[in-house]
This record gives sequence, C-alpha cells and structure tokens, in this order.
Amino acid sequence: MSEVKAIEARIRELPPQDFDSLREWFHEFENECWDRQIAEDFKAGKFNKLIEKAKTEFAQGKAREL
Repeated sequence: MSEVKAIEARIRELPPQDFDSLREWFHEFENECWDRQIAEDFKAGKFNKLIEKAKTEFAQGKAREL
C-alpha cells in the first residue's frame, strides 16, 4: 500500500472532531503553500508582463482603480 493510500485509509477512520481539525489544518497549510508560491513567482518576475499590461490598460482608460 502506498503512503498516500495509507493516509487516506487512516483519515477515513478519524472521529468527526479530529477530521474537522485535520480539514482546517490542511486548508491553512494549502493556503500557506499557495502564498509561498505566489511570493516566489513574484520575486522571479513571473508577473511583470501582467503588471505592465494592467498599468498600460489603466493609463489608456480601459481599467479602473479598485
């Protein structure tokens, strides 16, 4: 049995209160991973083209400030 399958099986056995705690933890963990990835992508310049496009469209009146 793979490690993932073993974890899945163990999760199915959790009491409801423990399952709720796990779900909350996992949601927070997933958000932290996503935030970290966005920060890394930003530092690497992966959003530069999108930022410039947005600035250009704003200057041309095609967008408005939020």
